[in-house]
Amino acid sequence: MSSKRDYYEVLGVARTANEQEIKSAYRRLAIQYHPDKNPGNTEAEEKFKEAAEAYSVLSDAEQRRRYDRFGHAGVSSSAAGAGAGWGAPGFGGIEDILGDLFGFGDVFGGRAGGSRRTAAQRGADLRYDLEISLEDAAGGMTAQLRIPRLEACDVCEGSGAKQGTQPENCQTCGGVGQVRYQQGFFSVARTCSACRGTGKIIKTPCEQCKGAGRVEREKTMEVKIPAGVETGSRLRIAGEGEAGTQGGASGDLYVVIHVAEHEEFERQGSNLYSSVPVTFAQAALGAQVSVKTLDGQHDLKIPAGTQTGTVFRVKGQGMPVLGGRGRGDLFVAVTVVTPTTLTREQRKLLEQLAEIETHELEDKGLMDKVRDIFG
Repeated sequence: MSSKRDYYEVLGVARTANEQEIKSAYRRLAIQYHPDKNPGNTEAEEKFKEAAEAYSVLSDAEQRRRYDRFGHAGVSSSAAGAGAGWGAPGFGGIEDILGDLFGFGDVFGGRAGGSRRTAAQRGADLRYDLEISLEDAAGGMTAQLRIPRLEACDVCEGSGAKQGTQPENCQTCGGVGQVRYQQGFFSVARTCSACRGTGKIIKTPCEQCKGAGRVEREKTMEVKIPAGVETGSRLRIAGEGEAGTQGGASGDLYVVIHVAEHEEFERQGSNLYSSVPVTFAQAALGAQVSVKTLDGQHDLKIPAGTQTGTVFRVKGQGMPVLGGRGRGDLFVAVTVVTPTTLTREQRKLLEQLAEIETHELEDKGLMDKVRDIFG
């Protein structure tokens, strides 16, 4: 026993470490040196055993007290029997630690007692990406989807066995779905490779599904898309995914929405944004212009003197609020359009306007100079 390392040193904790610190240190070492993660590595296996032995002592208050007082001699019998004494007071937690870490379920004999694994498995969830228009997103719609998926075979009713026969218990694992083997002082259970964990062997497969219990089909279904959805919205349709195996539940179908870009509107949440062109005269004199909304045309009043970039708000002409009440707003930005070609009459009028504006600017400049002189 004198050659053994100090248990606190093995776990890498101080002698004052509390129960949680000791447990955390052991978890770390168990992950690092577990035989399943280091197959054939005898050094890792020895470190794993060493850490387990240290934890078996330090996790138990009475054994830890004796170890702190007498060293290895005080706990030699308990530590030596650690491999066979998983149920010792204070040591049952190792089952929970390793079971949680590696998902063995019944790695240790006292945990599950060799109970049968359930062969039933839930079917996979499916995803369907659906592109819709902004108008459909605003009003809601019913979409018809064609979903390729695995469904339970209707000939063998999902068993995978030919009609008139039944799957038989796997002789390799005895129908448990797991095979145990001894690794050091651990009794480890692994999925049976013969039956792949189902516990059953199909000797006479169903001719339609070839023993799989499921066949690939395409289902057509109608899905209601609520008003107000946006890109990224997900609709869950329970039980419309792939069929489970061995009587397992079906998965779910998730419809992911993609709203196509619109020529007229840009969307931000429940609000819409657009623009409207106006002439110089309309912007200067004021006018009433027609703007497009999702519901049709809307008359918008442009006040005299409106500048390019001015934004007007049209209440209630945005998108419906998903799962709520009311609608967002429409924001319309004004763009004053400068003509690129002019008729003779237009040019003459604009020249007259330019002359008037020039005189106004000159008169304004003169008045500013007078104010500067006379204060």
